Amino acid sequence: MRWNTLLKTTSLRTALVCLLVAPLPLLVAGPAAAAGPVSLTSGFYSNPDSGPAVWVRNNPSDSRAARIQSAIASQPIARWFANESAGIGPAVSGYVGAADSHDKLPVLVAYNIPGRDACGGESSGGAGSVAAYRTWISTFAAAVGTHPAVVVIEPDALSDFSCLTSTQISDRLAMLAYASQMFQQKAPNTWAYLDAGHTNWVDPATMASRLRSAGVADIRGFSLNVSNFYTTPSSETYGNSINSALGGGSHFAVDTSRNGNGSNGEWCNPAGRKLGVTPRVGGAEDLLLWVKTPGNSDGQCGIAPTVPAGQFSPDLAVRLIDGT
Repeated sequence: MRWNTLLKTTSLRTALVCLLVAPLPLLVAGPAAAAGPVSLTSGFYSNPDSGPAVWVRNNPSDSRAARIQSAIASQPIARWFANESAGIGPAVSGYVGAADSHDKLPVLVAYNIPGRDACGGESSGGAGSVAAYRTWISTFAAAVGTHPAVVVIEPDALSDFSCLTSTQISDRLAMLAYASQMFQQKAPNTWAYLDAGHTNWVDPATMASRLRSAGVADIRGFSLNVSNFYTTPSSETYGNSINSALGGGSHFAVDTSRNGNGSNGEWCNPAGRKLGVTPRVGGAEDLLLWVKTPGNSDGQCGIAPTVPAGQFSPDLAVRLIDGT
């Protein structure tokens, strides 16, 4: 259903002079958010090579550039990783290393599970086999290593079951459980979150069961609302219900990148959506993050019928700034 632009990291080291950061403690942090990678860093890392940042650099005379720079490109936005041209190990290690060199906390998204977006189809793809995925995610976790980081694991993977066979579901749960184990074992300073969809997709008890099978007990917790539009309070209610069904003890993060006006029930480039609060340490949740890149298309649909999934559109970006 969704796809964020997968950017090369080879130019990061030369572009670090353009680094922009945002302070973490913009909200009063709850007790759960007082340790881990947050305490090891001095703010979120803002990717100088995000889609919006690259567009602004390449279009300085465009009348929209200053607004996009101020409202979006300067903000900390997650970097999505899939089949990287330079290899997943160098891509991840370069990114977390660049963030760590500035004492900043990067947010990464692992998005390469076989049968990715099987039911939505806009962002189909992923590793070619279970074995290939196990190698890929193990390399990913090892590349993060001891660097402080936040990792969102496979958006939609635990919600997008309706068109999968029972064998595919079993394989997927096993792959996600393996991913959880890898981050537990190889990335000790990472808060990893299995994606748990959004408030209007899978009921809390069912999602809790899937999370349990996918190894949520081995990692920090789960993520909500990735690339969607539901309000933070509704996500908090859903997250608390999932945690209750899990028996407590888990934690969650919420994607606020496009939830300023809430959801109108559509997921693919709907009109009238708006930027949400910028990334910060949360209260009811661990973190409020911009996981989806604002301005990146969800697919050739909605108000961007000609913009492929993952491509940055300045028109979509300005609509999110204005809430139109």
